[in-house]
Amino acid sequence: MARHVFLTGPPGVGKTTLIQKASEVLKSSGVPVDGFYTQEVRQGGRRIGFDVVTLSGLRGPLSRVGAGPPPGTWECRVGQYVVDLTSFEQLALPVLDAGVRSSPGPRVCVIDEVGKMELFSQPFVQAVRQTLAAPGTVVLGTIPVPKGKPLAFVEEIRSRADVQVFSVTKENRNHLLPDIVRCVQSGGK
Repeated sequence: MARHVFLTGPPGVGKTTLIQKASEVLKSSGVPVDGFYTQEVRQGGRRIGFDVVTLSGLRGPLSRVGAGPPPGTWECRVGQYVVDLTSFEQLALPVLDAGVRSSPGPRVCVIDEVGKMELFSQPFVQAVRQTLAAPGTVVLGTIPVPKGKPLAFVEEIRSRADVQVFSVTKENRNHLLPDIVRCVQSGGK
């Protein structure tokens, strides 16, 4: 039976919006929810990058268009975006580690997303593996649609017996929330 829930679908289809709505529903029903999501950053009507935002409200850059890497680090690039690994790890790793070390009892950990930018971080990959294995923790996350060369870790998640993957489309995105919440709530038991 599936314990973890991941959403997949093309960019801009509404995966993060569904994750945010599901988090609110779960929190309001008394389920402890922690984690992070990624948010588009726009300037003058065009996308200039992405921020990582924790559910407790902390925010920092995940990537920016064409910006050089921070001094003393090597450049991680996805298309036109340069990934700020230091900023990402400072925000994402503590919320994942907190879940692994938290007190017993069911909890939900939001991981939006496990994608190409985030996978430059080996500590992140290890933290996601630990979170997926943590007793009582249900992961509610997003993974990209497979295209081109598959991302090995994404395929590892997709093929796990304890993972339910929902494909989000423009046609079904407004109807999936109850199914996602029900699946997450039943996963922790």
